[in-house]
Amino acid sequence: MPDDKKVNLDDLLNQYGGDEGSSMFSAPPKEGDAAKINALISRAMRLLSQRDHGEMELRKKLLTPPVAFSKPNYSKPAKPKAQKSSLSFSKEWQEEEVQQKAARLPPEEISPEHVQSVIDYCYQHNWLDDAKFADRYISGRSRKGYGAQRIRQELQQKGVDKELISTAFEESEVDWCALARDIAVRKFGEPLPTEWKEKSKVLRYMLYRGFFQEEIQSIYRDFDD
Repeated sequence: MPDDKKVNLDDLLNQYGGDEGSSMFSAPPKEGDAAKINALISRAMRLLSQRDHGEMELRKKLLTPPVAFSKPNYSKPAKPKAQKSSLSFSKEWQEEEVQQKAARLPPEEISPEHVQSVIDYCYQHNWLDDAKFADRYISGRSRKGYGAQRIRQELQQKGVDKELISTAFEESEVDWCALARDIAVRKFGEPLPTEWKEKSKVLRYMLYRGFFQEEIQSIYRDFDD
């Protein structure tokens, strides 16, 4: 990230009215922009600790308000008493109304400006890097038996820049033809079927896995004994 885009957390929180003692790890207050920034940073750290994310994917998740978790009540209902005062009934009714009203409230909108500040902060601390993300994604998906065509489409859907994707594939050490052969043998056994009906099943399966026609043809052409 260029120096002029570097984000200082203290300056960032102070800009939105944060106190000097604010901490990104502390429980966020209910009000105030500094608390919202604080909560977004904690949320971004949690998401990135679970798995790699590209910038667009992380941005979408941060812009989506989290769903409030309501703990289910497994306790047995209390046995009704013979009589209850009208005051007790009134109190229970009011509490139930408050809970139902809170559940109906729409989630608070998340500011794109806040999210952008958190994205910049993540870049500054090397928590986000789309180039490295593309490298690791290609490596991980190829190990699971997926071809370059499918992996490229998935990276594009995640919003990774096309040039970064192309560079990552150029620098990848995956032998796609050898991988295609290995996946086909694992699925259909060796020797691979040569009758057209069975061979077409191999073709359809390998296309589904994301391999190119040339790579599929090579599993017969280049690996014949």
